[in-house]
Amino acid sequence: MIRAVEEAEVPRGMTHGELMALPVSFSLEVANRALDLGRTTGFALAKRGAYPVRVLRLGRQYRVTRYDLLRYLGLDPNGCAGEGEGVPEAA
Repeated sequence: MIRAVEEAEVPRGMTHGELMALPVSFSLEVANRALDLGRTTGFALAKRGAYPVRVLRLGRQYRVTRYDLLRYLGLDPNGCAGEGEGVPEAA
């Protein structure tokens, strides 16, 4: 089978710079991208109360805070790795 057009790979997840530039709160779709979750999976987890970070329900919207997301990912707001996560301990 010959492909006429190669499918471009859509980048998933977020870079460190994109994570640090997030506003204080943002939509669940942005959080899904940061956590590399699909839209349907992310919304299903939020609805069940099983999303990996705290989700705020504001009317009909789901929102996530930058603080909760960065903490879950082991980052602090200054962009450094959190204590004991991803940083080898000095001997």
